[in-house]
Amino acid sequence: MKKLKKTTDAIEKAMNALFTFCGFLAVAFVLMITVFLVISGIPAISKIGITDFLFGTTWASTAAEPRYGILPFIFTSVYGTAGAIVIGVPIGLMCAVYLAKMSGKKSAGIVRTAVDLLSGIPSVVYGLLGMIIIVPLVRKAFDLPDGANLFSAIIVLAVMILPSVISVSETAIKAVPKEYEEASLALGATKTETVFKVVVPAAKSGILTAVVLGIGRAIGEAMAVMMVAGNVANMPGLFKSVRFLTTAVASEMSYSSGLQRQALFSIALVLFVFIMIINIMVNFVVKRGESNE
Repeated sequence: MKKLKKTTDAIEKAMNALFTFCGFLAVAFVLMITVFLVISGIPAISKIGITDFLFGTTWASTAAEPRYGILPFIFTSVYGTAGAIVIGVPIGLMCAVYLAKMSGKKSAGIVRTAVDLLSGIPSVVYGLLGMIIIVPLVRKAFDLPDGANLFSAIIVLAVMILPSVISVSETAIKAVPKEYEEASLALGATKTETVFKVVVPAAKSGILTAVVLGIGRAIGEAMAVMMVAGNVANMPGLFKSVRFLTTAVASEMSYSSGLQRQALFSIALVLFVFIMIINIMVNFVVKRGESNE
């Protein structure tokens, strides 16, 4: 018995050590990426000047006198992500509510299968479908010379974030204790009122997590938006061809060198900082909401 207990204790300690190692490994990866981006991105910012780099409105990296202003890219990424969230999150949340509270087993299975298929479609396929279907429709609908613009990119991004928003929101809604719903119904509330006034507010931390995942997917997408946004370094307009932060890196990295290459790493650093700020803000909102409760 003593030998068996020692063996069990040894296995338990080994498993705890393995789990701890895996946990800190994730932290190590984040730190490695952070250090790499800072080391690679800071030199270009220091050479160009942080004001000229972040607030410059002209990107001409291959000109005789190159200029590296990324303000058009920043605004385009912000507007594109915001537009995708405004369109995609309500649709995704309604779909999650349907799957979690309103649907039957058969219909839920069909919809969930479709959502899983959406999450498995490669980005290049979204971009290809956008080029073939969305871009011509936008051109005809708004009588434009070219349908490859910010609006087309927003539509594609809104579709691309749906799987993340739906899956995480559905899980959060299902995690709300049944007692909340039963108490609301017992007080005379309708099912719809219960869902939107009790269940959804109770699941807000999980829904905010879904929104963050959607933002991360939208702001980090490159291939699909490169194919439908026109990839031109303009200040953003809804029906203008534009270039995102991600597409700036993806379109020029293959032939870049010197300061141009360093500037592309600086763009990646800016993207990384954006994601960090978004996560910090959402965590603050969630913790503040939990403390108020």
